Amino acid sequence: MNRKINDSASDDYTMLEAIEEAKRCLHCKNPLCKKGCPISNDMPDWIRELSMGNLGNAMAIINAKSNLPAVCGRVCAHERQCEGNCILNKKNAHIHIGKLERFVADFDSAMNLTRENLVPKTRGRVAVIGSGPAGLTVAGELSRKGFDVEIFEMEPEAGGVLMLGIPEYRLPKEVVRNEIKKICELGVRIHCNVTIGKDFTVDDLFEKGFDAIFMGTGTGKPKKLSIPGKDYEGVRQAIYFLRRVSLYNSGLISRDEIPVKENDRVFVIGCGNTAMDAARTALRMDAKEVTVVYHRSIENMSALRAEYDDAVNEGVRFMWNSSITEIRGENGIIKEVSINSEGEEIVLPADRIVMAVGSQPASRIVSTTEGIKVDGKGYVLTRETPYGMTSRKGVFAGGDVTNRPATVVHAMQDARKVSDGIMQYVDALKLMSEIDSKEI
Repeated sequence: MNRKINDSASDDYTMLEAIEEAKRCLHCKNPLCKKGCPISNDMPDWIRELSMGNLGNAMAIINAKSNLPAVCGRVCAHERQCEGNCILNKKNAHIHIGKLERFVADFDSAMNLTRENLVPKTRGRVAVIGSGPAGLTVAGELSRKGFDVEIFEMEPEAGGVLMLGIPEYRLPKEVVRNEIKKICELGVRIHCNVTIGKDFTVDDLFEKGFDAIFMGTGTGKPKKLSIPGKDYEGVRQAIYFLRRVSLYNSGLISRDEIPVKENDRVFVIGCGNTAMDAARTALRMDAKEVTVVYHRSIENMSALRAEYDDAVNEGVRFMWNSSITEIRGENGIIKEVSINSEGEEIVLPADRIVMAVGSQPASRIVSTTEGIKVDGKGYVLTRETPYGMTSRKGVFAGGDVTNRPATVVHAMQDARKVSDGIMQYVDALKLMSEIDSKEI
């Protein structure tokens, strides 16, 4: 197999390269790049500051809209958002906004430039469940506005999907840690190894004095396909596989505990970005060959074209308009798969099957809390006013658990709106409390 795996940061800009690239920006009067960004990042403004070497000013402008710029600079769908809307695309020469944002954020962390003023935490107390992109965004937004925020995370380390669901080659874990450190410097406290619904309930948190609670728990329960043979031990979910690799890379588990072994023939079902991550990670775990099986055509895949191109360059194979119809084996060990490809049934040798067909919310919190309504698939139902509040007063939800976002930046977009809803609710709660305590 022809493999060209390159996990280095050799494509990062130098200072000179970043400034030269920033100078190409036209600073449009009606910037289409900003309109294409889910969080309305002020691209022309901070790029202009960068072009003049004012990195501190550039970082301040970015921070006004984004709590995770170093993350967004790496994993956002730039080709479909800011860069895809850049006016210079007409000349096939868009500004490389993602790389510029990454450069500014990385430089800021390396030089330890940003020092935001701590705001007195007198406006109210908010508990955040989950420390993925939605939870971190809510925590950062509220802390900057004078709220005392505490995050409760079930894993040993904060970061959620950023730490355990996105491979190291796309998002280095040290980058995530640096972003979380900045949020903690705002006054946010994080409690790890705490599972809400097990160690504490939502009612327990209210009894501890929190005015509002935000659920940013994501979708940790994988969806499954009903394929004969799906119960073989060699069939694993992409979320599980990627999580195990992240734990291995962090030195927390041994190589033997990763489901993909050396020289395995791996089939990945699905064609979203998670499927690309799983396929490319399997190669990094020394799989012999990796094949993505997708029931539709390349035009219908949800993965970014750039992710697909990288997967192809690294040696991942693709079978379009194809479905695995049966998984066969002996003594509990997978031996082969039957695939309907373009109407023809073929049989191929296989060792591992990785399913990347989506996920849905776990029910741990909802099942231990009265009054939180969900839809038929388990997604939490929320109000428009105040935005993000569930059917349980004071409990808010956002991100994947509500079935709205699909990417990190969309989760951040939703979380910012929920933050506004939480502020409205807590402010109203405090006002009514003051009215009730005073006589005319």
